Amino acid sequence: MAVTTGTSGRPALPVLPDPATDAVLGSGLVPELAYAFGGPFHFLLPDAFDANLAAMRQALEEADVDGFVYFAKKANKAAVFVERAAAAGAGVDVASAAELREALGHGVRGEHLVVTGPAKDPALLRLAVQHGALLAVDALDELDTLITGVLRGPVRPARILLRVLPPAQPHSRFGMNDAELSTALDRCVQAGDAVRMEGFSFHLSGYAIQPRADLAAHLTELCLKARVQGLEASRISIGGGLPISYTDADSWHTYLERHDKRHFHAGKSFQPSDFYPYHCQKPGAEALAALLDARPEGRSQDLASLLKEAGITLLLEPGRALLDRAGASVFTVQGVKERDGYQLITVDGTSLSLSEQWFNSEYLPDPHLVSLDPQPPAGLSPASVGAATCLESDMLTWRKIGFPRRPRTGDLLVYPNTAGYQMDSNESPFHDLAIPPKVVIDRADGEGRPRWRLDRHFT
Repeated sequence: MAVTTGTSGRPALPVLPDPATDAVLGSGLVPELAYAFGGPFHFLLPDAFDANLAAMRQALEEADVDGFVYFAKKANKAAVFVERAAAAGAGVDVASAAELREALGHGVRGEHLVVTGPAKDPALLRLAVQHGALLAVDALDELDTLITGVLRGPVRPARILLRVLPPAQPHSRFGMNDAELSTALDRCVQAGDAVRMEGFSFHLSGYAIQPRADLAAHLTELCLKARVQGLEASRISIGGGLPISYTDADSWHTYLERHDKRHFHAGKSFQPSDFYPYHCQKPGAEALAALLDARPEGRSQDLASLLKEAGITLLLEPGRALLDRAGASVFTVQGVKERDGYQLITVDGTSLSLSEQWFNSEYLPDPHLVSLDPQPPAGLSPASVGAATCLESDMLTWRKIGFPRRPRTGDLLVYPNTAGYQMDSNESPFHDLAIPPKVVIDRADGEGRPRWRLDRHFT
């Protein structure tokens, strides 16, 4: 078996080195699994999740900030990541009753759940309160539902955060403006034991550090004011938004400089600004450390000092940043066509398993080409990758990838680092095609053959 990636005159985006994924690819396990499943599949590397979580906690500890990390379950449906969060005493961020039940079923304590999302239905609110989960309240009517007794029987007080509308995103459909927050605080005071107001939350689009630091400082001030009204207000949640790096700086900057629609099948056009930032200087836990070290506008102290001085616990809800290098997606080549100077590959899956297309974008890191031939013929061969559906637009990769040899029927394409949002955000059994299964790799450290099992997701 040979594993190759390649370059051409077109800009390449090689993935950063990942010994765990390399160990799986070098073990011979991937072709066996492709044969066994008879279709596309994903493999998961939960040890990477553990390492990313530990790095987040270390960043909090080094800044001497009291914090708690929740895994944003929407980033990947696999049960194994919830199981690892539970085993490590971390939390899980859920947004539906099904996600909440899944997290409980895999060992997460109720008080270690945070429930986000807009306009939560009564069944979700009821479950959340009964199990002591923290609720990010998005609107006044949702707060009224909790206060006025949609829940029946003896239950705990509803633990809540009030979600703030970011001033920089006034048209967001999430969160409450200043007037609504003032009303919400008054209602929390009047509600007595019906609610336990623990603080505030926000979510910002994008990945910039300074706006997050500024808004976190503002929420800290809101906590201090809420305490004057007799409310607990001891926590703020800053959501996710911690980026990760898929490729090196030179490759990413070269790609952006040389991006051209001629490098895409059928002249497909993308706006570079719509691409995920596939390289960042400070990914994951480093971004968290930079956030804590940032000085909010108009403040003389960094964010960490402000949080400590106010006695605030910082809550984080990252998804992608906890799933960095935690899995990959595998497809089998079903056919290859010649086009004008490049090949058009068809694989046995759909673009719904690489969900970046949802954002009018594309998943850009170069896939590995795996051949069962130990010495496949060389020769530069650009190719785009299409799906096994009847839709002209169903392309896994519009970009003409510079493979070091011509892909052939029966070869495998392994898209690296897809655990964060790519694998299943858009999954669908279109054409009655099976949804790709998830395989957990329990040992991929190069010490012996990796062991695998199917993930235990309930639904």
